[in-house]
Amino acid sequence: MNVFLWHVHGAWTTSFVHGRHRYLVPVLPERGPDGLGRARTYRWPENAVEVTPEQAAGAEVDVVVLQRPRELLGGLAERWLGGRRPGRDIPAVYVEHNAPQGRINEMRHPAADRPDLLLVHVTHFNALFWDSGSTPTRVVEHGVVDPGYRYTGELARAAVVINEARRRWRVTGTDLLGRLGARVPLDLFGIDASSLGGIEDLPQARLHAEMARRRVYLHPIRWTSLGLSLLEAMHLGMPVVALATTEVPRAVPPEAGVVSTRPEALEEALARFVRDPEAAREAGLEAREFARRRYGLERFLEDWDLILTEVAACA
Repeated sequence: MNVFLWHVHGAWTTSFVHGRHRYLVPVLPERGPDGLGRARTYRWPENAVEVTPEQAAGAEVDVVVLQRPRELLGGLAERWLGGRRPGRDIPAVYVEHNAPQGRINEMRHPAADRPDLLLVHVTHFNALFWDSGSTPTRVVEHGVVDPGYRYTGELARAAVVINEARRRWRVTGTDLLGRLGARVPLDLFGIDASSLGGIEDLPQARLHAEMARRRVYLHPIRWTSLGLSLLEAMHLGMPVVALATTEVPRAVPPEAGVVSTRPEALEEALARFVRDPEAAREAGLEAREFARRRYGLERFLEDWDLILTEVAACA
């Protein structure tokens, strides 16, 4: 099956293209948001193939995977696909990665009331909060390429991964880092992290290695879908300390760490894990076991196989 999709979210797309299909990924010379092409900081299999606008216009496409409003409503996909309309001329799925913004009564999805599409949410929290109208919906929870158990916890510090931490400030809980880091040193990783004294975006393999050297993983994000860095940390075997917001209470069991809406509880948990390496190691092992069961790559790809097959059959 030929599946056409943009490279929008690096970690999610990395898992998605590990499936058994052929993935057509738009590329432009400048490799901007609408033509990023293959990943450069993640390892992708060879069945993810870059296509130019000219190639895409004439390509055989079985399913289009949309991920942004402009791909559907702005006509971006139609232009790339030579005038073929997603959902009408080519079977299409819209994947919603993000939690909705705004007032509850106004959280209407851009793909609402489109019975010709299938709207797939990446968390049950997202599906609950978005108003999709008459558009059929499903949930396919995240799946992570297992980096293996790599935890050493040799550094008595906490790892935090936040992209654009300064710009997204309260959304990502960046404002909490000073308080949460009062007793335990924090190392911030991510895009633009250097503006806050952190470590700039690293290739995935190196990022995983650096995370695993820290004693504990901190997830201070207030409002997001479900950070894949959290699931990656759990796969690495790291204990987790996280705000109990959005999908996190479902993703982190009590044995794997501490989840709370009280910053003081998170501060105490960080300090406890740092001073007790054995407790940290045991919680990390529980985190890894749970993450592999619920957020394993095999289950993720099986779920997507069923959806892609079903949608393509409706052509």
